[in-house]
Amino acid sequence: MAFKDVLLQLSSYPEATPAKAIDQAVRIAENLGAHISALALEIEMPNAGNALANAMLDIKGMIAAERRKSSANARQLIKTFDDIATQRGVGHDHIPGACQSSQLAAIVTAQARMHDITIIPVGDQPQQLYVAESVIFGSGRPTMILPEASANESSTSFGSIGVAWDFSRPAARAIADAMPILRRAKSVQILTITQDKVMDTKHTGADLARHLAWHGIEVVLKEKSAAGRPIGQALADYAVSEQFDLLVMGAYGHSRMRDFILGGATTTILDNPPLPVLLSH
Repeated sequence: MAFKDVLLQLSSYPEATPAKAIDQAVRIAENLGAHISALALEIEMPNAGNALANAMLDIKGMIAAERRKSSANARQLIKTFDDIATQRGVGHDHIPGACQSSQLAAIVTAQARMHDITIIPVGDQPQQLYVAESVIFGSGRPTMILPEASANESSTSFGSIGVAWDFSRPAARAIADAMPILRRAKSVQILTITQDKVMDTKHTGADLARHLAWHGIEVVLKEKSAAGRPIGQALADYAVSEQFDLLVMGAYGHSRMRDFILGGATTTILDNPPLPVLLSH
């Protein structure tokens, strides 16, 4: 299966997704030979305040101004997206809509279920991290997060890829989901971080390499010590030192009511991704 239908989620509030991230996402779709749909929802602000507050602070006026800001940002995001995709000759469309901020993650997740992969520029916006978590754990599809600034911005064709491997179900799911990209890569490293936890397996990295070889993917096996660092930090450090274009990893978490409690490595990478990361759960 190839990635043919990409969803790009854009933030209109409180800050607009940078044009640089839009360009990066469009170039990724171009290199994948995929159509890309932009989802830039306007955020509706709920009415709040009381008579005294409204008299002293003009709460209604402030809310109206924030609504106008989100609406203007959404329109500009779509224009920027259309201009970039048209210039690069990438098939594209956009999905209009509006919602309250509390509804955003659920709406994006529902849309993500109807696309091959969802790209989410996270930057340093907490709301974007929440959206990413929802899509990763709720969509059933792979999610690619983009940092605001990547350590290696020279390539969106993902010629050099690192794969985090610990013999777990999420890691296996991530590799299966990333197959269309792994087949196109010039270099694939399978990285296992050791001394962090005991691997509950009788298999070796060579078994995984043998499996991937059947798909025409040649890999280099690497083991690196965590050296006292959290596993997520060890992964990030190695990915930067090797100048990977993409990191592939399983997303770890468990449900507590309607929220997901993230695993340590997942939290570290989501909070501060050093490069594009494809995550699957």
